[in-house]
Amino acid sequence: MNHRLRCAAFAVATLLPLTALAQSAPVGEPAPAFTLTDQAGQTHTLESYRGKVVVLEWTNPECPYVVRHYNADTMENGATAWGDDVVWLAVDSSNFVTPESSAAFAAAEGFSYPTLQDPSGEVGRAYGARTTPHMFVIDAEGVVRYNGAIDDDPRGRNESPTNYVNAAVTALLAGEAPEVAQTEPYGCSVKYPGS
Repeated sequence: MNHRLRCAAFAVATLLPLTALAQSAPVGEPAPAFTLTDQAGQTHTLESYRGKVVVLEWTNPECPYVVRHYNADTMENGATAWGDDVVWLAVDSSNFVTPESSAAFAAAEGFSYPTLQDPSGEVGRAYGARTTPHMFVIDAEGVVRYNGAIDDDPRGRNESPTNYVNAAVTALLAGEAPEVAQTEPYGCSVKYPGS
């Protein structure tokens, strides 16, 4: 095989998994179903939250981007802003996640919403979660309405960043479609098994 063909074959082999991952939970399509337990051993299913807006936040307490957002209360402020109309769930698809590590992070950061345990990475891959954080907003009918970054400030330098998740949730609660439905997520790569 000549050099050009080898490069083309490598490019296809490299791009196929990323393309499949990125297309797993497209905006406007039903969100992949899941059943996961949280750090306290309680079971959560997407179906059990039908009728509410659901925010899924892919997380990893070892990621500096996640730590920055928690230090700034980005997630906590979002999780508590809408009361019972919105369910906020963290999902940790890191191959090393344990209930104990998730509970310790929640206690240290002072948040009370569940961290769903996905050490196999099955749910993360179904959603195409690529970074921590990577955010998904699902409407009351179970349809993905936002997929991407938490905000437009990857470096954390903007004093008034646009919070895409807040905007999407606010629109859905008002019976409208989010103005911005998809952005490029930023952060650390999800530490799936084998990565």
